[in-house]
Amino acid sequence: MKNLSQNFDVRAKIPLKLGKPTWEILFPRRLWFPTWTCEEKKLKAKCCGREGWIESAGKSAFGFGVSAALFCSVFSYSPAALAESLTVAFPVSRAPEVNAVQRTLVEAWGLIRETFVDPTFNHQDWDLKLQQTMVEMFPLNSADAAYTKIRGMLSTLGDPFTRIISPKEYQGFRIGSDGNLQGVGLFINVEPRTGHLIVLSCIDGSPAARAGIHQGDELIEINGERLDGIDSETAAQRLRGNAGTTVTVKVKDSGTGSYIREVKLPRELIKLSPISSAIIPHRSPDGHLTKTGYVKLSAFSQTAAEDMRNAIQELENQGVHSYILDLRNNPGGLVKAGLDVAQMWLDGDETLVNTIDRDGNMLPINMVNGHAITHDPLAVIVNEGSASASEILAGALHDNGRAILVGHKTFGKGKIQSVTELHDGSALFVTVAKYLSPALHDIDQVGITPDVQCTTEMLNSAKEISSSTKDKASVSSLEADSCIMVAEHALDMEESKGTAS
Repeated sequence: MKNLSQNFDVRAKIPLKLGKPTWEILFPRRLWFPTWTCEEKKLKAKCCGREGWIESAGKSAFGFGVSAALFCSVFSYSPAALAESLTVAFPVSRAPEVNAVQRTLVEAWGLIRETFVDPTFNHQDWDLKLQQTMVEMFPLNSADAAYTKIRGMLSTLGDPFTRIISPKEYQGFRIGSDGNLQGVGLFINVEPRTGHLIVLSCIDGSPAARAGIHQGDELIEINGERLDGIDSETAAQRLRGNAGTTVTVKVKDSGTGSYIREVKLPRELIKLSPISSAIIPHRSPDGHLTKTGYVKLSAFSQTAAEDMRNAIQELENQGVHSYILDLRNNPGGLVKAGLDVAQMWLDGDETLVNTIDRDGNMLPINMVNGHAITHDPLAVIVNEGSASASEILAGALHDNGRAILVGHKTFGKGKIQSVTELHDGSALFVTVAKYLSPALHDIDQVGITPDVQCTTEMLNSAKEISSSTKDKASVSSLEADSCIMVAEHALDMEESKGTAS
């Protein structure tokens, strides 16, 4: 046994009355050696003598419990790390279910120890926290109760985005990036300042949308169970279920702030296409009829980048003159997808985002000899529901002078998570870095303020021009969208200056 000043040994600190036998897990003092790349699809790692594949970039709880941005990261394993190893021994619970969770606890603790963005662990002794949690877990009789102890340990880090989800929850979490879900069509997230579960958006035509649930509404109960202290993944799991079944929710209206109503929602099979596009006819101030390519990106799924490329190429083939990229109510997802989309609009070796690791080191993520698909003028529309990867994309396009930002201030999510599947099928989300925009603007809990806001003044100005240049009988729902009108006006103003992006 090594000196306790250098290593932590649970066996040496847990009271002997907890008894034997004990398990011993030998793993490197440096479990992970993170490097950042956007090239790898998968990553290979070893932990606690176990080898397994872990998917790179994580996934958002697409549609039913939005998690934070997940970055493409590679954790490489070095045999040299075994030279300094740490033995963790702990008393085996008499409950078989708890035995497995004990190992999960050590696994999660080790990952946090080596990768969590705050090396002070919220100003606490993280080694001692393992000891305390193991003592609390030992007398338990169920896996659910044991998982609660792990969640309690993680909550002391003061980061709502570092969390563990059960194997069943992780299965549901992974479904989202495949584009098919059975549920009610809600994007939800925990508001960090209040801990409340807030609706970021509803999928158009979904049961939630048809029931009149809106962005900003607060979820109070699901099937009669209060949601106090419940994370977004757990709430998402409760909302999901087989198509044809129902779920009852209580919702506090965002408009009044006090009106609470109960809604019974049918669960349905919801196909999620992250991209929709259209051509908006537009007459410029000088009277010329032009075409604006409109692209709505609702989430950063596995297919988002490919679908975006196809949409841009199709609109180019149809001769559009400018673009509007709509990121409103896009809660994020795969950060790699966001970076891939950014590169479709940019040339050269531009910086897309800056990451800051636990030691305060800043690492820019740059393009390499990029070639944009189009150089036509671009406006990006954002709002309070634009979060995470949406903010990375908006920041990359704005700070590199490629796009005008239109709309309202974004959500403000400037942290990056990795997701690791643990030995029992559960998954651990860990905040491993913070990010800044290319111009070094801090986004976390601040958001991005657009160049042009959809204010009444701007809307009236856009409407005046629109009324003189559009045939009212032919105005579509897109053309009547107030923020799209403002975006078109902003593009006209930039072009008149000769500085269109």
